[in-house]
Amino acid sequence: MAKAPYSPPEQSKAGQLFDSLLLLALVFAALFAPLQLGLAGGGKKPIEFADKTWAGMKQNDAMIAQWDKLGLAKDDAGAIPQSTIDMIASRFDYTFDPLNLLLTALLVIAYFAIVLHWSKKESQDVIDETFNNK
Repeated sequence: MAKAPYSPPEQSKAGQLFDSLLLLALVFAALFAPLQLGLAGGGKKPIEFADKTWAGMKQNDAMIAQWDKLGLAKDDAGAIPQSTIDMIASRFDYTFDPLNLLLTALLVIAYFAIVLHWSKKESQDVIDETFNNK
């Protein structure tokens, strides 16, 4: 006995709009939550330079030329502006916690496992309809 052809569930336009707005809100929440909770990066680590010259801050001629193009290489007196020194001395901290990385990886893997589990029956119905009823 042949199975009835697979008919996917239908959703109203209002339901589609609601789902789209809900997913958009969830994406924004996922992007902004780490920022609001202070979980986004380790911040910056300032470096103290004993010698506040270009050579003392380990800046080569190419780097100095780029600072000059930005108008930040020298002030009216011809000295290196304090704002430029502060930018050079501010370094990002790229350390991370391996436990948090592992937890994130496990959550992503669990999410995909759940999605595959939930979609297995529907995808099997489509495969049966496409290949077994010919």
